[in-house]
Amino acid sequence: MKLAVTHNLPGLGLTTTTTTTASLIRSPFLSPRLPLSTRRLRNTPSFTTGATFTLRKKARHHERASLISAVTIMAPAIEFDQFILATFFASLFAFVLVYVLRRSSRNDDANSNRSNKMNRGLVVVSSQNDAVSTNLADSGIDVIIVGAGVAGAALAHTLGKEGRRVHVIERDLSEQDRIVGELLQPGGYLKLIELGLEDCVKEIDAQRVLGYALFKDGKHTQLSYPLETFDSDVAGRSFHNGRFVQRMREKAATLSNVRLEQGTVTSLLEENGTVKGVQYKTKEGNELRLYAPLTVVCDGCFSNLRRSLCKPKVDVPSTFVGLVLENCELPFANHGHVVLADPSPILLYQISSSEVRCLVDVPGQKLPPIANGEMAKYLKTQVAPQVPPEVREAFINAVEKGNIRTMPNRSMPADPVPTPGALLLGDSFNMRHPLTGGGMTVALADIVVLRDLLRPIHSLKDKEALSKYIESFYTLRKPVASTINTLAGALYKVFLASSDEAKTEMREACFDYLSLGGVCSSGPVALLSGLNPRPLSLVLHFFAVAIFAVGRLMLPFPSIKSFWLGARVISSASGIIFPIIKAEGVRQMFFPRTIAAIYRTPPPQ
Repeated sequence: MKLAVTHNLPGLGLTTTTTTTASLIRSPFLSPRLPLSTRRLRNTPSFTTGATFTLRKKARHHERASLISAVTIMAPAIEFDQFILATFFASLFAFVLVYVLRRSSRNDDANSNRSNKMNRGLVVVSSQNDAVSTNLADSGIDVIIVGAGVAGAALAHTLGKEGRRVHVIERDLSEQDRIVGELLQPGGYLKLIELGLEDCVKEIDAQRVLGYALFKDGKHTQLSYPLETFDSDVAGRSFHNGRFVQRMREKAATLSNVRLEQGTVTSLLEENGTVKGVQYKTKEGNELRLYAPLTVVCDGCFSNLRRSLCKPKVDVPSTFVGLVLENCELPFANHGHVVLADPSPILLYQISSSEVRCLVDVPGQKLPPIANGEMAKYLKTQVAPQVPPEVREAFINAVEKGNIRTMPNRSMPADPVPTPGALLLGDSFNMRHPLTGGGMTVALADIVVLRDLLRPIHSLKDKEALSKYIESFYTLRKPVASTINTLAGALYKVFLASSDEAKTEMREACFDYLSLGGVCSSGPVALLSGLNPRPLSLVLHFFAVAIFAVGRLMLPFPSIKSFWLGARVISSASGIIFPIIKAEGVRQMFFPRTIAAIYRTPPPQ
């Protein structure tokens, strides 16, 4: 049946006609709606659609005409029902799509967080993988120590003596051959005595060190440690680092509650912001997880785990080129020798009864290649003429022998991120230029502080108490560590040769100031040796050198040039020491009692 629909649009002056063929009675979709639609039509006599409907073929019966009219008016209702159906399915599809996208986004965020933590050396522990290491989680360990160098081995023995159950994981338990970490200052030796480890320097051919000798432009001065008030055994010690570390490992292993295992720690295990343990690979290649209330990371200057526990800002100002001089005697027995050479210092000290360690500092990170002989040429032509004549021949022989080794000198101020269940120790946490040999002294002093803080905690599973004392550790260690760190950085910069006239004056004044003797030498040497680690004393002596340099410039008569040069000397001195102090933390270094953690001293036992 055909329907002609005429639309009158008076507002536009248009009339449109549409002809539609409708199979009304046969449509299965329309038949059920006829009675309802008819009733709607009859009950709405005043209903108008705004259009006039005309039938070309007149119906013979009124009922059929009513039927056609009813069905014609139902067309919008049918379209409306189809629209609802389409809308329903579209909404359902959109809901499913949004749900899938949100779930995917959450997974991406979780994976991103997991990836970020993996990049920082962390693995997030989930309930699904906890069962993997149930046997290790129930092992009853109190402390996991990552690394068994000087700091790790000393800490293992110390905590073991305190009754803690300690598990040490070290990458390589064989004796190492290093060119640094061979000089222990008297202050460090006192800490060794305090920890009960002084016998570790015995039976390794260690040499007593009683002070320093400085050489510059053919002149020299002798600086002795102020040891008058100490026992005769107290002095510095120099030795082969590997022998010393092995002795401490052996002593730690004698304790039944300390276990040393060779393996490589790949990550820390974190759960809800707390470090629960470590994931490591055994010597046999098995992947295991180990859990403990406290994890101490002391895996050295090349640490891969420090990123999750501190904000590392590593600087590499220079590189040491190491040699072993054999069968030679230093000008001053039992003294370390520092040559203020051009462009940077040379260190000489005995490491056994027949061997002398020589460390040549090369500024920057670019070295002459060793393989093609350029390094040997540099050492023979540039360095050998500047070493003391007594050891020059042994120096050249060592170069020709070819056993030349290098080690980058790193400095990194301590900037911890307090993390429940974990802390950093040793070179993985804090480094300074090795010119003053203060690294082991700082590490051993840190262990004494940590031991005293942990003593009153009966169980390390007391998370609140443990976190409180770990936070205190980072504050209580500052005065000693910052003094040694600042002195090392400042002294290295002063000892560097420079074309700048102000820096040259500061270098000359430093040598002459130390040569004055009395408090001018004993004060700085007490700081260097770790016997008097006071930050204020360090700053006073440092600027005393600068003022001494300015005073010399005013003689015999001051001039505009000398005033100008004196101002530059003060400015240069300030530019050396103040950035180091800022990096160490002014408040922590000079005003530690303004930090609340300083008051968290261990309660009486």
